[in-house]
Amino acid sequence: DGLVRDGLEDPTLKLPMGVCAEKSVKDYGISRTSQDEFAIQSYKKASAAWKDGLFAEEVVPVTIKPKRGTEIVVSEDEEYKKLVEAKVSTLSPVFLKDGSGTVTAANASSLNDGAAAAVVVRGDQIPEGVTPLAEVVAFSEAGGEPVDFTVAPVWAVQKLLKQANMSVSEIALWEINEAFSVTALAFIKELNLDPTKVNVKGGAVALGHPLG
Repeated sequence: DGLVRDGLEDPTLKLPMGVCAEKSVKDYGISRTSQDEFAIQSYKKASAAWKDGLFAEEVVPVTIKPKRGTEIVVSEDEEYKKLVEAKVSTLSPVFLKDGSGTVTAANASSLNDGAAAAVVVRGDQIPEGVTPLAEVVAFSEAGGEPVDFTVAPVWAVQKLLKQANMSVSEIALWEINEAFSVTALAFIKELNLDPTKVNVKGGAVALGHPLG
């Protein structure tokens, strides 16, 4: 259907994105065990971040009014609470059924609803008394073969660091989209990152991947 075709398939290759992720698994030599462990840590970090109130100022509660029953107020992510750690290693691969598959429902991002908004302005347009949360100092984009989309962020960041004349060691924290655990693991491996500086509040594996 439209959800699968538009949100979960590569439109060029007509392949599920998980099949593309399996190619990256082989290209970078990422084991099933390391993917599962990364996923577990993503859930644990997200849980700790919520417990410590680190998302409190970033979330606007949404009120759902069903036709029947009482209103429901959604004020936090729901996926991170669903981890059953003992089951992670027991799940069957979703995309490759020939015994070589490693990508499962647990070590890939889950399908969720969500929305986000941010206000971006020029430095001279910042209202008096307002302190920006961040400054965009550089940006980059990079492309390659569609089947390798899961690791395209690696190429973009390599290009970005050159443009900004910066090194990996100058970056305090890394936020990497966890479309699949292998995406972040390949990123860490290729750039030789300290894993403790990557997705410190969890990532899409634990928080979910909104489709739409």
